[in-house]
Amino acid sequence: MSKVWFITGSAGGIGAGIARAALAAGDLVVATDLDSERLQHVYAASAAHVLTMQLDIRDATQAEAVVEAALARFGRIDVLVNNAGYGQFGPFEEIEPAAIERQFATNVFGTFNVTRAVLPVMRRQRAGHVINMSSNGGFKGVRGASMYSATKFAIEGFSEALAQEITDFGLKLTIVEPGAFRTDFLDDRSLKRGTRDLNDYADFRPKANAVFEARNHNQVGDPDKLGHALVQIASETDPPLRFVAGADALKVVNDKLEYVGREVERWRELSRSTDF
Repeated sequence: MSKVWFITGSAGGIGAGIARAALAAGDLVVATDLDSERLQHVYAASAAHVLTMQLDIRDATQAEAVVEAALARFGRIDVLVNNAGYGQFGPFEEIEPAAIERQFATNVFGTFNVTRAVLPVMRRQRAGHVINMSSNGGFKGVRGASMYSATKFAIEGFSEALAQEITDFGLKLTIVEPGAFRTDFLDDRSLKRGTRDLNDYADFRPKANAVFEARNHNQVGDPDKLGHALVQIASETDPPLRFVAGADALKVVNDKLEYVGREVERWRELSRSTDF
């Protein structure tokens, strides 16, 4: 039986790659994005199999309305992909509090809004799979991206706990940790930067910007291949809690695991000394 995918941030990038893979597998897609015109253009040739809906994930009421429209069109939701979000780069001290609040409103609370709207549907079905897009920056903090990492660390903690809360209803959850994928993530349209230029960070700033510019649209990850990988994961009876996507992300994860293991071992006796 065809699955119904509900994908946020699916007008381009990884979200569109996942949608294309789902459609290629014969599934149906609810494609949502803040940019409704771009959505309609991207999926014009697949209108029979795709419901396109504008969705600002920061709006909980709108999320509920889009879920109702999805049910009216397709009758169920089998896979939720919380993909919508953006990057906030720059040293913590150079990012205004309002920008930090916007970052969390989208990447964290937006994910909460959509998940809260979809979970009752999946619980009634006693079937469903939630896929939350994190980042290798959600497993290891990234210098110059503290607020982006903070949002993705929040998603990881939320997801690990939620996976335990919903398993009794037959629901599954997978955290996806992509490395660098060839999307518009580093374009000025998507990437937000700090607005306060502090002298102590003057040397760091141009070096970080040079890295972003060199990497932009030269990333090694293929969004379509990631999409096909997630279609496979969604078909597994025992899917992973955490899926690391890309050789670069694998290196980040393995390096951190080794570092944490060494550090824990170094301080093991002091750790034990804190017990009664």
